Amino acid sequence: MKKSIAFAVFALLFFGCAGIGTTPIEELNDNPQKYVGEKVTVSGTVDNTVKLGSLSGYTLTDDEGNSLRVSSGSLPKEGKSVTVSGVFTKDSLFGYYLQVS
Repeated sequence: MKKSIAFAVFALLFFGCAGIGTTPIEELNDNPQKYVGEKVTVSGTVDNTVKLGSLSGYTLTDDEGNSLRVSSGSLPKEGKSVTVSGVFTKDSLFGYYLQVS
């Protein structure tokens, strides 16, 4: 019984803290200028992977349907839940996106 309670407490702490340190995609979309040039960490589901020559990226969508473009050298599988860190960037061609190294 004590082991079950200890495991339940551990699981609650572990999974309850999973979102700590991440920036909500909605916050980036609502206040993009605040984050340009800053390193941020976001979580979501991978959609719309694209690879054109040396350029590759995907859309990351959170549980509320907010999405963010991600430029990355590696492409995770579509439908996979990921947490990524990178520099929030703006340029005249692509607008706002997350540049992952």
